[in-house]
Amino acid sequence: MAGSPTSAGASAEKTGPLAGLKVIEMAGLGPVPFAALMLSEMGAWVLRIERADASQPLLSLPEEYDLDRHGRSILKLDLKRLAGAELLLRLAAKADILVEGFRPGVMERLGLGPDVVLQRNPALIYGRLTGFGQNGPLSGQAGHDINYLAYAGLLHAVGRQDTPPVPPLNLVADQGGGAMMLIAGVLAALFQRSLTGKGQVIDASMIEGASMLAAPIHAYMAAGLWSDRRGENLLDSGAPFCDTYETADARHIAVGCLEPRFFAEFARLLPLDSHFVRSQYDKSSWPAMRAAIAGRVRERTRDDWAALFAATDACVAPVLSLVEARNHPHNRARQSFVTSGGLERPAPAPRFSQKPQTLAAAPAAADRQLEGILTRFGLSEEEVGALAKADVIGR
Repeated sequence: MAGSPTSAGASAEKTGPLAGLKVIEMAGLGPVPFAALMLSEMGAWVLRIERADASQPLLSLPEEYDLDRHGRSILKLDLKRLAGAELLLRLAAKADILVEGFRPGVMERLGLGPDVVLQRNPALIYGRLTGFGQNGPLSGQAGHDINYLAYAGLLHAVGRQDTPPVPPLNLVADQGGGAMMLIAGVLAALFQRSLTGKGQVIDASMIEGASMLAAPIHAYMAAGLWSDRRGENLLDSGAPFCDTYETADARHIAVGCLEPRFFAEFARLLPLDSHFVRSQYDKSSWPAMRAAIAGRVRERTRDDWAALFAATDACVAPVLSLVEARNHPHNRARQSFVTSGGLERPAPAPRFSQKPQTLAAAPAAADRQLEGILTRFGLSEEEVGALAKADVIGR
């Protein structure tokens, strides 16, 4: 298929709109590695800097499944030694982008804060991602996706009425508000650098990124169209025509017919009494409407309903498992999932018409070969040997 990605490690020739850019990723967990993966698959050459004494992560994956390392060259570096910090400064002087996700002050204590690094390379884009931002009362506090969503007011909004809030995996704060906002900042800064020649610092935080994702909800609330109580609104399971329903085989379908003409089509095929069509947005009718929909949906299996609604605009979909989604005919036709080694995973996104992206593969031997990595940044083989002998870099 045109535009399909080719699989390659970091050392291989790469394609994509960011081909030719050098990125330094300070190794961590969660959204920064995910952002680096996407930059790599857009064509950038990414060097992942790992601590020489790094402990095992909370969830340790075999390397063929570890997307935190796919598509990168790997360099183990002792940044607590002066020679290690100096080496990173030399690398940053030849890089286009540096991304890090440490707590505020960590890079500064290593002598690698943006003030120092940008002196060496004024064109560098220095991307910083934290939970709470670089300053403020909570800036130094530990947290995870669920905590940032709680502070942003979003966790309160996700779930059904009269039930506890439901964590939406780690997709909203970590990946959406974190990685995606960091990438947006990096790409915007790249454009500005193309005009001015100057780099800059990006202060991205997961709490603010997640909050920005909910900007339309704040607008609805300001206009009096959204309640601050979950489970009462159009998109949070409050409306019976935007919800999930259990089928005869204990699976589910997702109903999302918000527009009147789509709801009319849904009601015709279900079928649902026509008086509900006339009163779709009359909230007093919603309890009876919900009961009627639930009763009808329980009469047939999920796949029966999927077949009935497949070629319609009723906005009904089967709720697929992660495994089932890989094999859905639409996803297969689009090659939305790809295989890299023993890992079947979502294909790189978005797609580009001019050059296909590069599917990140597990690091190969060449991706750890110190001479090949560091000579890209102007170091001689003798310098590389001396640093390895002094245990500043790890083989």
